[in-house]
Amino acid sequence: MIEIRIRQAEAGDAQGLRDLYAMPKAQKGTLQMPYPTLAMWQKRLAERSGYGLVATVDELLVGDLGLWLEPNPRRRHVAGIGMGVRDDWAGRGVGSALLGAAVDLADNWLNLQRLELTVYSDNAAAIALYRKFGFEQEGGSPAYAFREGNFVDALHMGRVRLP
Repeated sequence: MIEIRIRQAEAGDAQGLRDLYAMPKAQKGTLQMPYPTLAMWQKRLAERSGYGLVATVDELLVGDLGLWLEPNPRRRHVAGIGMGVRDDWAGRGVGSALLGAAVDLADNWLNLQRLELTVYSDNAAAIALYRKFGFEQEGGSPAYAFREGNFVDALHMGRVRLP
């Protein structure tokens, strides 16, 4: 049985995050650009707002999830989510562990009512994961992003927890 450990991201995670988002599938499923630098990830970690969670297995960083709180007072009940998993760890429970931890944090510690995310419409595995945690499709954006020489569509998904 693999033990996936979830913890808050730390400054020393820059190398692991750079390696994760340098992988082809991780780039294809996110808005990350090719050839990320260590300095870029060091800066991102230093400036990251909200909650940054990472998944590790035996000290190897295998997944990342950012949960950022909306700054507008009228949307303080809302947070956005973005995540990535190492290509060689996809389908092994990392996404479920990260998303489960984020939902627990949102529901039981931050008293958030709404979680939002955007996912490419061709990312069936991610869409299934989000649905497993109660996210529903709320809309879509044609030609949302440019990826590998083509425009790709995206879905907007949300999870609402009523009091």
